[in-house]
Amino acid sequence: MFSKLKAELDSIMNRDPAARSRAEVYFLYSGFKAVRSYRRAHWFYEHGHEFLARYISQRSRHKTGIEIHPGARIGKNLFIDHGMGVVIGETAEIGDNCTLYQGVTLGGTGKDRGKRHPTLGNNVLVGAGAKILGPFHVGDNARIAAGAVVLEEIPANATAVGVPARVVRINGVRSASLDQIHYGDPVSQKLCYLEYETARLKKELNTLWMREAEEKKPKGKEPEKEKLPDL
Repeated sequence: MFSKLKAELDSIMNRDPAARSRAEVYFLYSGFKAVRSYRRAHWFYEHGHEFLARYISQRSRHKTGIEIHPGARIGKNLFIDHGMGVVIGETAEIGDNCTLYQGVTLGGTGKDRGKRHPTLGNNVLVGAGAKILGPFHVGDNARIAAGAVVLEEIPANATAVGVPARVVRINGVRSASLDQIHYGDPVSQKLCYLEYETARLKKELNTLWMREAEEKKPKGKEPEKEKLPDL
């Protein structure tokens, strides 16, 4: 038990340059405390004491600001940095040596039954405020950028950014499918199309207004012929 605890503390110190000692991590790091509480709650959950498990997890949530459902499955050496606002759902699975920053959500879409939360592989890093929603897999060594919203599977060794998230790099190489020269950004393309349509409709509307104005304009009377005086 102590060897596992030491390994977990050391893994946090290796990833956080602000950590000065194991004692500081053990007593002051909310992410570490939340994971330790989860371990206890998960044990009770696995042994049929769901109410007690949820009680432990909710007390930890009030103390740390991190909500981890006791039914989630978490591997070794999870590091939750800062942690405020992190939510990990009941059927979420997290591999070994993963890192989550503040505001991360491993949640569902509200439509699925059974397995409804994501599965993270090993060594996955999820940036601050990122949302991973749905029962799909995020591959080993993947990187999710801060603020990204992931709605579909991410391959191993990939970097995903944006809303919704798109893969921009795999194994350190930029994805060819997102070449900004040969493959336009779909959001920009849509905005350009809407701008073109707006200009076309304005031009057509102006033409109709001018035609209507011409039709309503009173037609001028023909000038009367000048009468010659009677001789």
